[in-house]
Amino acid sequence: MTFSNPSRDQIAQILRDSKVIAVVGLSSKEDRPSNLVGRFLQGRGFRIIPVNPAESEILGERSYASLSDIPTKVDIVDVFRKSESVPEIAEEAVKIGAKTLWLQEGVRHDESASMAAKAGLIVVQDLCVKKVLQGMSQTLGNQVQ
Repeated sequence: MTFSNPSRDQIAQILRDSKVIAVVGLSSKEDRPSNLVGRFLQGRGFRIIPVNPAESEILGERSYASLSDIPTKVDIVDVFRKSESVPEIAEEAVKIGAKTLWLQEGVRHDESASMAAKAGLIVVQDLCVKKVLQGMSQTLGNQVQ
């Protein structure tokens, strides 16, 4: 069974309503896509929480070893890991009460997406949040900064 992403309007609403994004697999290397996206999101006013056990700080924010270690509420779990890593991350996203599981471009796991959706999370797969925000800048206007 193939999992379908929310509509463009639903995705716009997710981005308007979200403030805190945990970025799983965020790299401190400035040329990595995760770092470029993390910096872009910070520039748009989102609070970024890095999840990378090999780092203590990324983009000026404390890095955590896992989602479960984050002491604050997370709106979106943005995943920059291989698709085979998604089941564990999806389960953890459900446990911490995240609102949305967002799998970056090239990352897909229909079974985990269905499990997370059944647990009440909104799930977006195989889309780059940076590209989506850039493409929706007129739709969202100043509602997402």
